[in-house]
Amino acid sequence: MATPLRIDFVSDVACPWCVIGLRSLMKAIEAVGPEVDAQIHFQPFELNPDMPPEGQNTTEHVVQKYGSNPERSKAARNAIKESGAALGFEFNYSPDSRIWNTFDAHRLLHWAGLEGKQQELKEALFKANFTDQLSTSDPEVLVNAAKSVGLDEQRAREVLASGEFADDVRRDEMIWRNRGIHAVPSVIFNQRWMIQGGQPPQVFEQAIRQIIDGTAREATA
Repeated sequence: MATPLRIDFVSDVACPWCVIGLRSLMKAIEAVGPEVDAQIHFQPFELNPDMPPEGQNTTEHVVQKYGSNPERSKAARNAIKESGAALGFEFNYSPDSRIWNTFDAHRLLHWAGLEGKQQELKEALFKANFTDQLSTSDPEVLVNAAKSVGLDEQRAREVLASGEFADDVRRDEMIWRNRGIHAVPSVIFNQRWMIQGGQPPQVFEQAIRQIIDGTAREATA
């Protein structure tokens, strides 16, 4: 019998390492196979909650926020592209790439969770952002992503136009901040064990197997 496993995946649509973390996690679950019944719950986190609708150039943002320089920023993006390619995901960075506000994307993801399509929409939004280089603060981009995974177009437009689920997203963001989550991706297993960062599949697989066989150790302070 498969062991039930709750996985809370705290992430942002604007986070490239969240793409890599999710792809690695899915490969790990596939490797473990029928031994585990994994249920993934995507939890909201905004890297840049004050980002304006027009966004900001990626290189400019990284230099400004993290004190990097254009050369290091380019090297980091190249590393991300290589990691993504190894996991079957295409990052199409360019000098004109931008970082966008993602709050509406999180509202739409909350709704998609109620419709049983949360992971599909998450992956569609990652593709829109990083592969297609589209704005995740543009309602049309969000609606098209919803349509692409079989969600109702009119209902998606209603959600975006109304501000629906804003309180739910804010509440969930606060819950995870209060639990000490300040970086993403953060992957929490059965609300007890956490792995952070875009780790390789083997790291997630080892953790899942240890949880299944009861050898996972509690974190120590």
